[in-house]
Amino acid sequence: MRRWAGGCLGPACLLAGLGLAASDLGGASGEPLAPLVPVDLRCEYDAWARSVEVTNPRLFWKLVGDGRGRRQTGYQILVASSEAHLARDEGDLWDSGRVASDETIHVRYGGRPLASSQQAYWKVRVWDEAGRVSAWSTNGTWIMGILRPEEWRGQWICAPAETEALLLRKEFDVRPGLVRAVAHVCGLGHYEMFLNGARVGEDLFTPGWTDYRKTTLYDTYDVTSHLRAGRNALGLTLGNGMYHVVRRHRFAKFTGSFGPLRAILHLRLEYADGTTEFLGTDPSWKVHPGAITYNSIYGGEDFDARREPVGWKLPGFDDRDWETAVPVVRPAPTLRGHHAAALPIRAMETRAPVAVRQLAPDLWVYDLGQNASWMPRLRVQGPRGSSVRLTPAEVLFEDGTIDRRTMGSTNRGISWWQYTLKGDSSGPESWFPQFYYVGCRYLEARLLPAEPGGPLPRIESLEGVLVHAAVQPVGEFECSNPLLNRIRDLIRWAQRANLVSVLTDCPHREKLGWLEQYHLNGPSLRYEFDLGRHFTKAMHDMADAQLPEGLVPNIAPEYTVFEGPFRAAAEWGSAFVQVPWQQYLFYADLDLIERFYDRMKRYFAHLESRARDGVLADGLGDWCDWGPQRSNRAELTPPEVTASAFYYWNAITLARMARLVGRPDDATQFDQQAARIRQGLQQRFWDPERGIWGTGSQASHGLALEMDLVEERARPRVLAELVRDVAVRGYAMTAGDVGFRYLVQALARAGHSDVVYRMINRRDPPGYGYQIEQGATALTEFWDARRTGSHNHFMLGHILEWFYKDLAGIDCDPEAPGFKRVVIRPTPVGDLTWVRASYDSIRGQITTEWHRDADRFRLKVRIPPNTTATVYVPALASDAVREGDRPARSSPGVRFLRTESGCAVFSVESGTYEFESQF
Repeated sequence: MRRWAGGCLGPACLLAGLGLAASDLGGASGEPLAPLVPVDLRCEYDAWARSVEVTNPRLFWKLVGDGRGRRQTGYQILVASSEAHLARDEGDLWDSGRVASDETIHVRYGGRPLASSQQAYWKVRVWDEAGRVSAWSTNGTWIMGILRPEEWRGQWICAPAETEALLLRKEFDVRPGLVRAVAHVCGLGHYEMFLNGARVGEDLFTPGWTDYRKTTLYDTYDVTSHLRAGRNALGLTLGNGMYHVVRRHRFAKFTGSFGPLRAILHLRLEYADGTTEFLGTDPSWKVHPGAITYNSIYGGEDFDARREPVGWKLPGFDDRDWETAVPVVRPAPTLRGHHAAALPIRAMETRAPVAVRQLAPDLWVYDLGQNASWMPRLRVQGPRGSSVRLTPAEVLFEDGTIDRRTMGSTNRGISWWQYTLKGDSSGPESWFPQFYYVGCRYLEARLLPAEPGGPLPRIESLEGVLVHAAVQPVGEFECSNPLLNRIRDLIRWAQRANLVSVLTDCPHREKLGWLEQYHLNGPSLRYEFDLGRHFTKAMHDMADAQLPEGLVPNIAPEYTVFEGPFRAAAEWGSAFVQVPWQQYLFYADLDLIERFYDRMKRYFAHLESRARDGVLADGLGDWCDWGPQRSNRAELTPPEVTASAFYYWNAITLARMARLVGRPDDATQFDQQAARIRQGLQQRFWDPERGIWGTGSQASHGLALEMDLVEERARPRVLAELVRDVAVRGYAMTAGDVGFRYLVQALARAGHSDVVYRMINRRDPPGYGYQIEQGATALTEFWDARRTGSHNHFMLGHILEWFYKDLAGIDCDPEAPGFKRVVIRPTPVGDLTWVRASYDSIRGQITTEWHRDADRFRLKVRIPPNTTATVYVPALASDAVREGDRPARSSPGVRFLRTESGCAVFSVESGTYEFESQF
């Protein structure tokens, strides 16, 4: 990053220093601007949506184009049944015609009814502010799922007897003239599908985790290229996942089963003569146990290559000794497609170890260099029946052996992968597991002979394959302080490791969807990754978990029932109300609010039934705060303070939602209830003599200030006490999982980001810097990185919201959600001399970059087409701000609004702007 030199910089020098030409400022050269270009087409948040079950799916696109004040004034969408039709500009499914609108998101398909398995192709063109029409976009596509349950041609099948893992196969004929083949499939717990020996797709651990009593997800694939005229073979491998959790002398967070491993498949074959054939799962399929002798989502996976039926995935395999499948007799859950599913899990990258150490002739430790969510790729050679056992760990003992305590056990051999060699003469054997991943950094490789004293196998290579949900990164952040950049990396690695089909708290010992992270870390996650689909799935999971009395339990899916507040904490269950609101702010998405509004009311009614005089004690407090006992629980801020605060905040949020969905009576009722709760909390928690709220902890005061629980006249006293408490502790934070976000946001909102900066710009405990000093490469569970807690846990990652929203200054105006109107309010603080960030919002990329020296502040902003922004420029006076070579007040596309809190405030149109001010 270029540092700014001293002295006065003129406009030309300023532009050259940033690598910009004059035309980048929006037509400054006088040349006519090119039309806008629609890009990044999506259907239901996805660039390639499969299993779409809504009959009027939502379409999205973004706009790119140089210049200022660029906006869309109209659009036309063509949707066609084939790419050939679309190439001829024929929308045989839907031609919207020219629609006078500036909307680019949540545009509902309005064409002919769509059928199950149908693929639709679409494109869009737009008209700009001058009435010029763009070229057509590149094509987008989606494929429909099964729209009615009775259309499924397959039935659920399983093996006659319980088996650890299961192989299923079926041979069938394909006539000449096949033009299209589509498969809809689900295998529980997880499955992999093969056609004629080739794996179909690249998704791992599919389908995603759900409450299998109520919902099961299925996938859709275009498999035309996998088939050939004549005989074909279809195979499935099933593993346990969260569907069937066993212990068997291995680690398991819980045990339980939803029934036997099962599968259902519907294959549609379309021919050139217009005929259609179907193949489905039924009792004619054959089943066999296969080579996986153990698999558990917690305990690991064992594969004995000697047991693999050679050629079972290919046509012509002799399966006469295989058993016949049987129908599943118990009631089947509802099969759901794209709308209830998160993005698939995939292999994202492969890494070679950064170090390998031999501890004994049969014992090696491989260091992958990064704590992340890994699966091993093994290449090994050796005698038949010899084995390699790979045991994961996050940290090491001083002697170089693995330390498993951070993963929930002191027993080093409690979860592992194990490969047993077939030992033929064909050379090295390669293996990649199917049904177990784990968060770790180290792999202990123990070589096991086939017989005691026998020869050992030899590892030819061992690599780590990074696996997580295939989410699109949308954020970039960098600043002049290397520690802050490392903090971002620390948190981001923990976020990635816990992004699977649910947001897990840790990728090893729990792998459960603890709900407080969905809303407390929601903004931090959304600034980094495109998670519209993930949060949509989360709401379906929470709705499935909701109890008849309205309670939303702490985890969803609720695979195991915890007792007391570990099931019924308001700070956790409030995600059911807060996630839809955050979805609305970030994506202007009303769908979750409308879909789950009545269920949210039921949840709030449950809280009401438990509260007394506005006080709710059903909570866990400020979990894992920094108290004197380091008790791993809440010491400084008890449940009644935190749970009551969220009870109140849910009332406020529901009132806002009620107005959005046209329920004014509900809005009035929630407003009145919020006022009653606030009054009760003030009577209980406000101490006017000492000027403290609750226990006087940082979390108590952060919640009270950020949620406006205190009277306006008392805010200065509470804020002063909060700042004093942080200062007397040497700028150490004491807030934990629940309170830290509100501590940070309350200080930032009150103009004390300097205090936040001092809290995190430190390397002693508690804090992020100390974790880094202790060797952590992903965010740890506790502020001091103790080895009794996880070393890959993103629950304390709230600071990324502050990085983007406050330091870089990228925020959304809630009156124009989905970043239709952007708020740019950077915060120069501490010894930072520059910050740059970008956020690829639902409407396009927003960038900020600021630099400062002793008396000048320079801000570069890029606002995407079709949006506007309110820009706060730190300045001594509004007339001291220049934009380019003009006073900012007279610059094209800029309108001065007011001065506020040491800033000159401007309204700007889309485009690129550079402000310079005395500071």
